Amino acid sequence: MDKVHLSIVSPEYKGASMVAELVSRIRAAVTPITEDFEIILVNDCSPDDTWERIKEQCAADPRVRGVNLSRNFGENYAISAGLSFVQGDWVIVMDCDLQNRPEDIPLLYAKAQEGYDIVYAQRMQKKFSLFRRAASSLYHAVFQWLSGMKQDSSIAEFGIYSGKVIAEYVKLPEVARSFGSLITTLGFKSTAIPVTHAERAEGKSAYSVRKLLKIAGDVILSNSNKPLKLAVKLGLVIVLFAFVLIVYSVIEHFSATLPEGFSSTFISIWLLGGLNILILGVVGLYVDRIFNQVKGRPLFIVSETLNIDKK
Repeated sequence: MDKVHLSIVSPEYKGASMVAELVSRIRAAVTPITEDFEIILVNDCSPDDTWERIKEQCAADPRVRGVNLSRNFGENYAISAGLSFVQGDWVIVMDCDLQNRPEDIPLLYAKAQEGYDIVYAQRMQKKFSLFRRAASSLYHAVFQWLSGMKQDSSIAEFGIYSGKVIAEYVKLPEVARSFGSLITTLGFKSTAIPVTHAERAEGKSAYSVRKLLKIAGDVILSNSNKPLKLAVKLGLVIVLFAFVLIVYSVIEHFSATLPEGFSSTFISIWLLGGLNILILGVVGLYVDRIFNQVKGRPLFIVSETLNIDKK
């Protein structure tokens, strides 16, 4: 596949009704910059007609590429799949729901030409529900506390990235993938510009509270060992508390106000048992990540491509 100047990657899920408008608006926004572009649409095994709509766009314009995953892997894995095929000197990553406005692409591109390898789109007023905004702020606060990595809750994956940034990203072997946090670890010169966060064109987000919690857990555990350190500190606090209770139980034993053996049973079962379970649980979460990583399974599986020459 020949090199192009600009690649746009968009993971697609339940976006059948928005595919045509997405491609049309991207084409209109990008054409003044260059005719030498590609639009890579990655169908993350969407249950609607998304893949059929992608096929139609690929048939109408060879610059539109289609990537169909074998099953639903998740947004971050779909992004990784699309990035594995890009040929652009510059790469745009954006959602399919049109909350990331294609009309902002020229602004991102112009800022990148000032010498930046990464230009993030900073959403000044996020068009999410109050619960979603509160949950996002809480997650970023907890993430920064646990990982020591600064993250701006107004910044997501939408942005422009130089080809060398993406080349390094696709080399990363992490199974627990979060595009935003992994990009941050790479370094490179970056900045952000304010953009308008639009209303979702249709439908509602596929991210349930359960999915958001799972992603948050994966990202935190993959980027920080602070939970392990906190478990050790908690263990020390509980041991000190248990020591106080031991002294108390000895005093009460001689005063004969408690049944014989009550204090020691209480201490051993509820404190030490709970402590062991807690620490083993935290360690188990990390072992689970190691287990998933060493299996060496592919991050994604592509079942079909359109307008893409195999590398």
